[in-house]
Order: sequence, then structure tokens, then C-alpha cells
Amino acid sequence: MTGRLSGKTAIVTGSARGIGAAVATLFAEQGASVVGLDRLYAAGQSAEASATNTADNLLRIAADVTQPDEVATAVATALQRFGRIDVLINNAGANVFDEPLQLSDFDWERCMNIDLKASWTMARAVLPTMLSQGAGSIVNIASVHGHKIIPGCFPYPVAKHALIGLTRALGIEYAARGIRVNSISPGMILTPQVEAWFAAQSDPDAERRRQAELLPCKRIGSPQEVAYTALFLAGDEARFINAADILIDGGRSQLYHE
Repeated sequence: MTGRLSGKTAIVTGSARGIGAAVATLFAEQGASVVGLDRLYAAGQSAEASATNTADNLLRIAADVTQPDEVATAVATALQRFGRIDVLINNAGANVFDEPLQLSDFDWERCMNIDLKASWTMARAVLPTMLSQGAGSIVNIASVHGHKIIPGCFPYPVAKHALIGLTRALGIEYAARGIRVNSISPGMILTPQVEAWFAAQSDPDAERRRQAELLPCKRIGSPQEVAYTALFLAGDEARFINAADILIDGGRSQLYHE
């Protein structure tokens, strides 16, 4: 089926690579006008300057989603270009892992800003438009870290647990006004960041095999598999799904022990 998002405009954060890039590409293929936000786009340029030389239905904007002023400018640019915002995919994030008592205040704030507060900043910027339309879908990319605790990964799971809480709270708050808010919790996905981690191991191929063996399905997920779940939640097919979280981890988080 094609054209599942025809007539809709979607904003995707962290869209330059990995899951965000897969979501932006798939949404554009399915007929959406896509606004991709990422610091990696033309660093140092204004949103207006970054908006040039793009496809008719794809607008790339250099923006730091932890900065409310940049978010407001990017959303205004998206509205000026496409006239509406139907979908927000909050994908931008960063891994911040440390031993709790060694964690600096700077890294705590960095984790909370990018992995939690940025999603609220984006939602707050698009909600007025969605409410005026009487319809909208927000999808937050959370993590299996929002369900299970992995030692050595503090404070990342704190932010991801809170992001799922934000999803549920906003979903219930605005349900009667046509807004749906859901989240996706990926497990290990073959993003560039994960590929780089494998490459840094003493035996990359052995570590890749070891990680795959931990999964019931015996393989690692792809960004496209997360993107197709985001597509479902973004579209009208999921219009009765709200304040929900979908795990995409090959069943890994359901194991009692290994």
C-alpha cells in the first residue's frame, strides 16, 4: 500500500541518519511532506538557508531541538512551507552512560535535555497547530531502557522512563481533542552508532554474533523496521491507539534470564 500519509505533513527530529533518516525517507515515499530537523544539516546556517535546494516534499532544517528558539523557528518555517503539521516524530537522542556517582552535572543535564526535554519542547511547539486542526499524531522514540535497567547505563534509562511517562500523560490530556501520543521502544538496532560500537570492539564480527544470539529471533533489528512502526502510528490506521508504547526488540525484553 502506498500513499498512506498523503496530504499530511510530518516533522522528524534527528533525521540525518539512523532511525530518523529511515523514518523521513519512508514517510516521504508514503506521500507525506517531511520536515527533517538535525544539527548535522548545514551547521551554522539559519533554518531558512538550510531549507533551500530540497525536494518538493522534503525540507531539511539545521536545528538543535534542545533550544526552544531554534525549535520555534523551525516549526514556523515548516508551517510557512506546508501550511499544517499532522505528525511529529521525536527521534533525536543521545546515549549518556556512566556510573551514577561519577556522572557530572553537565552530563546529567545533557541527557535530560536531549532525551526528554527536547521531546516536550517539540510537542509544545506543534500542539497549538494540531489542536486547531483537531487532529495530530506524536510518536516519541523511547527505548527498551525505558522498560528494563541495564547496569552501567545511568542516567539514560531515567530519561527514557520519563519519556514514556510524557507519552502517556500527553496522550490522555489531549485525547478528546483529536491528538494521539504514542511511543516506540527499540532494542538493539543497526544504526550508524551501533555499527561504530561494533567496529570499536576487539573482534567486531564475534561481538555482532554474540549480540544477535541474545535475541530470540537471532538477528539485530534495522532502522526500517522501526520506521514502519512509526508509519503505522502516524497514520489513520492507528486512530484508536493512544498513550501506548510498542517494544521493537525481537522479544529480548521478555526473557526472564539468559
